[in-house]
Amino acid sequence: MRVMGIDPGLRRMGWGLIDVEGNRLRHVANGVCPSEGETLSLRLLSLHQQLTQVMNRFMPDTAAVEQVFVNKDAVSSMKLDQARGIAMLVPAQFGIEVGEYAPNKIKKTVVGVGHAAKEQISHMVRMQLPGVELAGADAADALAIAICHAYHSMTASRIMEKTL
Repeated sequence: MRVMGIDPGLRRMGWGLIDVEGNRLRHVANGVCPSEGETLSLRLLSLHQQLTQVMNRFMPDTAAVEQVFVNKDAVSSMKLDQARGIAMLVPAQFGIEVGEYAPNKIKKTVVGVGHAAKEQISHMVRMQLPGVELAGADAADALAIAICHAYHSMTASRIMEKTL
């Protein structure tokens, strides 16, 4: 199973892909889509086009996105939600279901604590995907999202097998 993690961002949208074979995880690719354009609509279009290219190139089986927390600046939160909409729309256009995970759940799954720092996330992603070259913090976060989705999908499928 090929899993794509997407870290939504209006300036930089991180993405990461892993292959899951049994209990083994293998890094496929990771990167960052920088938004381009002077208006919000052009930046969103840029993110959509770049993420579509990534999807066409790597053809994941499933995807996951980080849920956005509401911060004190409502305008910034709404703009980030629009980028998150792109992160959910593009996989849906490919017929792929998108999982959603709270930031603390991702950190707890990958690092072991729900309030881990970015450096801890990058470190644990490197530990779980030996040899990975990270394209930046946003790509590391995206790989963490993919790892979280893979683990929770594996757990869910084991539970389903036992109940059948």
